[in-house]
Amino acid sequence: MDTRAFQKIYTKISKVTKATCSLYATDVGNEEMATVDGRLAQVVKILGDEVTLQIFAGTEGIPTNAQVIFFGKPPTLKVSEELAGRFFNAYGQPIDGGPEVEGEEREIGGPSVNPVKREQPSKLIATGIAGIDLNNTIVTGQKIPFFADPDQPFNQVIAMVALRAQADKIILGGMGLTNDDYLFFKNVFDNAGALDRIISFVNTTENPPVERLLVPDMALTAAEYFAADKNEKVLVLLTDMTLYADALSIVSNRMDQIPSKDSMPGSLYSDLAKIYEKAVQFPSGGSITIIAVTTLSGGDITHAIPDNTGYITEGQLYLRRDTDIGKVIIDPFRSLSRLKQLVIGKQTRSDHPQVMNAAVRLYADAANAKTKLENGFDITEYDGRTLKFAKAYAEKLLAIDVNIDINTMLDTAWALFKIHFKPEEVGIKKEFVDLYWKN
Repeated sequence: MDTRAFQKIYTKISKVTKATCSLYATDVGNEEMATVDGRLAQVVKILGDEVTLQIFAGTEGIPTNAQVIFFGKPPTLKVSEELAGRFFNAYGQPIDGGPEVEGEEREIGGPSVNPVKREQPSKLIATGIAGIDLNNTIVTGQKIPFFADPDQPFNQVIAMVALRAQADKIILGGMGLTNDDYLFFKNVFDNAGALDRIISFVNTTENPPVERLLVPDMALTAAEYFAADKNEKVLVLLTDMTLYADALSIVSNRMDQIPSKDSMPGSLYSDLAKIYEKAVQFPSGGSITIIAVTTLSGGDITHAIPDNTGYITEGQLYLRRDTDIGKVIIDPFRSLSRLKQLVIGKQTRSDHPQVMNAAVRLYADAANAKTKLENGFDITEYDGRTLKFAKAYAEKLLAIDVNIDINTMLDTAWALFKIHFKPEEVGIKKEFVDLYWKN
């Protein structure tokens, strides 16, 4: 951001912490951008005439007589069709060597859409991943997180969703990405020839951690432009929200705020809700769907970040490594899309709910049979067939590398039922058995 004539300039800082500084100033607004000793900063607290700014690059070496220049406006993003196919940093500046984007300048971080202006989510958004489309179907306007361990390939899954999802625009908000992850996303999108519908806002581990607080708002401002102005179906992918919450914690601690559960700020719920509640289905047809990665520390689902996320979102997806097939799968037991009933069997084939329920029930029978084996008990002939079914089901449908349409998923499930079971064992209505068992 360039300085301009007649901007307010102050040179007396009253307090400096590791991430913030405070000074006395007038006519300054909340979230207003500024520079402190040439470093970008944002107003995070105003108490009377005392203004506190978070300095994105840290405060090391900043003297108390440093020059503080206020810009008179919060962070903004220029929105237009020129955003498509481009990579930007947390400030919305191009990092792909391309020109600056021309377009309408909009403030980021605005309020979410008024509930009375929303329509109930009711349209299928297919990802091509059977573990999602078959068992946890996602609906436009939904918000759903991926809960994953840090060593699981969640960024590869996010890249697959970006390439396969049937959406008009895919917007990636990458927070705390390693350079390898950033290059991975860039190469995958480039090689797939899908760049023209993908927009990326990236903060890497080489950038100051506090900068990543801007990434979700940048991504969602671009999403609102395409969904509300262009009536497009937009899918926003955010990774990793745990690193975003860690940045919130850094700023909160430096401002001497009393920490809440797990050292997170007391405002964590509202901070996360402000992002997730941007998911919306507009009556005009445009929509914003949010899929966000939340990594778990030691698989702890009770930690404040996944715990608060679970209250805000509409379900969750879990990744798990299946030792029988040696691949990562979407865990059918712990995953849930709370809005799937709005579309399965209505916008998909009528046998979808019955096939989904039967497959998960038989997979659960296999889990019981496996427990018997592990504890040294004999298993029945039926148990043996469920174990064979479970292995094939995981390999052909649950694995994240399976890329087929929903009708093919259903046909594959019917083929597995026919191989391993009798019609009366699957517990599916006779009208569907009569129609699909013979195929």
